[in-house]
Amino acid sequence: MYLCCRYIMWRSGGEDLQGFYPVRPECLSDVPRTRFKSRAGKTLSARRWHAAFTEDGHLDMEKVLRRIQRGGIHPSIKGAVWEFLLGCYDPDSTFDERTKLRTLRREQYAAWKAECKTMVPVVGSGNYITLAVVSQNGEPIDESSVENQGWVVKETVRDERVLQWMLSLHQIGLDVARTDRYLSFYEDGGNQSKLWDVLAIYTWLNLDIGYVQGMNDICSPMIILFEDEADAFWCFERAMRRLRENFRATATSMGVQTQLGVLSQVIKTVDPRLHQHLEDLDGGEYLFAIRMLMVLFRREFSFLDALYLWELMWAMEYNPNMFATYEELEDRNNNAADDPKLLKRYGKFERKYVNSGKNERHSNTIAVFVVASVLQTKNKRLLKEAKGLDDVVQILGDIAGNLDAKKACKEALKIHEKFLKKANRQ
Repeated sequence: MYLCCRYIMWRSGGEDLQGFYPVRPECLSDVPRTRFKSRAGKTLSARRWHAAFTEDGHLDMEKVLRRIQRGGIHPSIKGAVWEFLLGCYDPDSTFDERTKLRTLRREQYAAWKAECKTMVPVVGSGNYITLAVVSQNGEPIDESSVENQGWVVKETVRDERVLQWMLSLHQIGLDVARTDRYLSFYEDGGNQSKLWDVLAIYTWLNLDIGYVQGMNDICSPMIILFEDEADAFWCFERAMRRLRENFRATATSMGVQTQLGVLSQVIKTVDPRLHQHLEDLDGGEYLFAIRMLMVLFRREFSFLDALYLWELMWAMEYNPNMFATYEELEDRNNNAADDPKLLKRYGKFERKYVNSGKNERHSNTIAVFVVASVLQTKNKRLLKEAKGLDDVVQILGDIAGNLDAKKACKEALKIHEKFLKKANRQ
């Protein structure tokens, strides 16, 4: 009877998808409303997903991308699908090949975790650090012991790499404590410690970038979607391959400024009046859009809607060479521009770059054009009501819970098309 009811609700698009990511009762009034609904014939369902595999495990990615771009992914299979969208696995691999690779990756993660645990025993303990454990010069901070589960650094840390990592651990902990706390999932402290472990280990392996606030917002959905912590880590690591340059910072600049520069060019090209108005308000650098680009609209959408937006963008940007590139293998789709069949394996947005022969992959992501579409929807209010940057921030803040992810992506593609046409004429 239960399965029958679920099927009827699925067919009508009325299934309570929020039940997959329950919100704490006392927080219900504070979170943006969810707009995403599963649609029979549009949303990628578990049945359609499993039917997309051959008997030995090869995946028809073209069919999967079409379905995602039409209606997103059902929450019951998001994690499994994301692993392909983000390049964790090759659609042309078999079930057996993926099982072997998953085992190897879990072993690798366990080894990295063990390495981190020898330096900081709190790693993998089910707890996490919220107070600094060392000073800037590497001296132990004894008073951090109580907050950090009784553990303290016993001697001066002289290794610069280890010191840099240890200095970031309490900041990760402070951010973990604030991450998606309205979700029932994080009422369990063990889930918070999983998030801290993954972020701490990723930071240890990527000290050239280090930890930057916002990474927690990207990682959190992975912790929720994957039961195995190692699988969550690898999915996060692949997502960060796309985003890591946004988090790179120096004393004088932030990596995300590259995308802000592209956003400025886009608005100047497609809506010169709005661009001039923002410049007059001293907002021509578009710094008000940093958060949208850094955490991919996590604050502008409900949890479920943000995941829907992510998978739409990732499907539109999908490149079948991702896995080979990340694993440093030879690309098999180098002549896609000359082969219509191969071209169909790319997402809608990515196809334009393949066809044009351009390779501006970091800065010209669809996220930039989604921000542009948001600005376009608020064009009249911004021109009429914004008298300063505070007004711009407030007007854009009003969009939380009121944006349609699919519509935003469709408008982003239109703006991209318009931008390319106008730019080519200049």
